[in-house]
Amino acid sequence: MIWILGIITVIIILILVWFNISYSPVKAEFKKYIHEELKNSKTLNKNFTEEDISNLPIPVQKYFRYCGYIGKPKMANMKIYFKDVDFLQASRKLKIEYTLYSFVNKPTRFALINTSLMGIPFEGIDSYKDGVGGMKGQIAKIITLFDERGKAMDKACLATYLSEGLIIPNVALQDFVTWESIDENHAKATITYYGIEASGIFTFDDNGCMTSYTTEDREYNDGKGNSRIEKWSAVCRGYKDVNGIKYPTVLQGVWHLAAGDLVYFDGNDMKIEYDVRK
Repeated sequence: MIWILGIITVIIILILVWFNISYSPVKAEFKKYIHEELKNSKTLNKNFTEEDISNLPIPVQKYFRYCGYIGKPKMANMKIYFKDVDFLQASRKLKIEYTLYSFVNKPTRFALINTSLMGIPFEGIDSYKDGVGGMKGQIAKIITLFDERGKAMDKACLATYLSEGLIIPNVALQDFVTWESIDENHAKATITYYGIEASGIFTFDDNGCMTSYTTEDREYNDGKGNSRIEKWSAVCRGYKDVNGIKYPTVLQGVWHLAAGDLVYFDGNDMKIEYDVRK
């Protein structure tokens, strides 16, 4: 009996050590992706000009000017970091750490979710590269809970990349994005890549702040294995000036369901870096 208890104790200690060390396969995979992309992400050494935005819809032009991008360097990549996000996963409320890298030269993004469930580490990666999207989650660093892929995911990830296209506004000028004017406060953008097309409508306030992006090119999963197309929005606010550029500090992900709006991602104090090297 003592021998058995000793083995159980050792196993528990090893599990606790495994849970608490910084290494995990998911984080290692994420770091590998980012390292590979950053090697090919070159500083552009060009600035945004009035000529660059002259053919964009009026509210988009106003956004560039209001946020202070004219005369500032065109970015090749972006890092977004949230330390403490209110996140809803399958009706379970979590606090997560969220890190996103997005790249301009071709639609590419990787996001890392880091949290715990009842003290057990839970980590996930959202990815989009070479036209392929994916969403993977692991618990206890080794058990895969889900690994979603397929055409619907490819389109959803492309739509999500587009939703961030004015936070990393050099994306808005790329050939794979086209714009349509709607009115003084709205503009439609369409992104086409690897034969897949996604679109959404950006909404702006009278000052020029982009306040939301709404699309119907993402599928909602109800947590019971059922998926369906629903309207989805990225909502932002809390603009502040950092080194001459205004950007939002609050970002929400919202599903517009028949039962009411569901805010499943609610992040504050968003930190943005452009042209990161690591």
